[in-house]
Amino acid sequence: MTSRYLELRIREIQHPARVVPLAFLITILIGTGLLMLPISRPDAVSAPWIVALFTSVSAVCVTGLITVDTGTYWSPFGQWVIMALFQVGGFGMMTAATLLGLMVNRSFRLRTRLTAQAETHTLGIGEVSSVARLVLFVTLIVEGIAALALIVRLRTGYELPWAEAAWSGLFHAVSAFNNAGFSIHADSLMRYASDGFLLTPIMLAILIGGLGFPVLHDLRRKLRSPHHWSVHTKLTLVGTGVLLAGGTIILLAFEWSNPRTLGPMAVADKVLSAIFASVSARTAGFNSVDIGALTHESLGLHYLLMFIGGGSAGTAGGVKVGTAMILVMLVIAEIRGRMDTEAFGRRISHSAQRQAITVLVLGSAVVVLGTVFILHTTRIATDRVIFEVVSAFGTVGLSTGITAELPASAQLILALLMYIGRVGTITLAASLALGEHRMPFRYPEEHPVVG
Repeated sequence: MTSRYLELRIREIQHPARVVPLAFLITILIGTGLLMLPISRPDAVSAPWIVALFTSVSAVCVTGLITVDTGTYWSPFGQWVIMALFQVGGFGMMTAATLLGLMVNRSFRLRTRLTAQAETHTLGIGEVSSVARLVLFVTLIVEGIAALALIVRLRTGYELPWAEAAWSGLFHAVSAFNNAGFSIHADSLMRYASDGFLLTPIMLAILIGGLGFPVLHDLRRKLRSPHHWSVHTKLTLVGTGVLLAGGTIILLAFEWSNPRTLGPMAVADKVLSAIFASVSARTAGFNSVDIGALTHESLGLHYLLMFIGGGSAGTAGGVKVGTAMILVMLVIAEIRGRMDTEAFGRRISHSAQRQAITVLVLGSAVVVLGTVFILHTTRIATDRVIFEVVSAFGTVGLSTGITAELPASAQLILALLMYIGRVGTITLAASLALGEHRMPFRYPEEHPVVG
């Protein structure tokens, strides 16, 4: 009896829905300890635990929210620790999400999908051992190319010393691919707002990392055969394109004459900054304009972009583009009176629809509760608090500048939101998929009043 009980307990602990959050938590604690070392500060004085913890959570959860200036508060050692944390956080998330999907696929074949995170049937059952290698290959290639482009630009365009250009280029390239949003500049990337040669590599790294590994894997195998792409790939690409284009157009419309953002810029620079803001708002966290100076309409747009986020099983956060697209297809089918929810000539399973709705509802509940708790602790304007909460939950990292002003209790709530936003949806999706079972009976059906 005892051995059987221990075996069951071990299996329970090793359930992937528990392993992933625990792994992130351990990494956060290790990062906190390292950042509290005197060597992590230029003045060799230990950082307060709340600062170290918040920074570690933000880095591991690839968010980018900060309470201190990364470039001046932390020593070179501390900055290396931060970069290592968001590299582990980004790479670990992609690998964990993909491997969890493969475990679900292997256990339930094609009957159950981890659709809230990724359409994992694009990966073969026998490819588990190659997943981590391929993710590592993509990570190193994209980060390497982006870093090289940034280093050359910083050296030739800004005449930075090679060592400074190399460090800045590497840090921002790794931060961009992992959608981390950390910058060693106090103004993020505002000083480069008109430099397309520098912002473009960063945007491409953000987009590639944010598409999600299942999409990258599908494109690698079937790049020249779009009609063979999975529904998940098509939904993610279409949704990404619509959000990027729509975000750019709306930002241009509401910020064109804003004297504190796009107003003083040349036309080409306005377009560049609007595109960059639309890309970055979907969980990257960099900014080339002052976020605190945006109009209320633009802030509202950011709520939506940050909450949706990027692709499943990638470095981006949010409830995911695939989840939002499934819900859009569901609404369209309901409006048309269709029994089935369809996309690109395929029916979307009821299981996928339920999972998408669950992720959306729970994500919305977390944002509402987080907003209420923080409003209770501060007198800061509601729209600013909502922005900060959505940014934390979506692991975006954009801020209107209030993070450092918040009391310690509110900062801890933001840290919890970042953690939930990073591991919560994948844990939920894995639990739903791995825990699915059929009841031996069904209750009589009834239709409650809706609307």
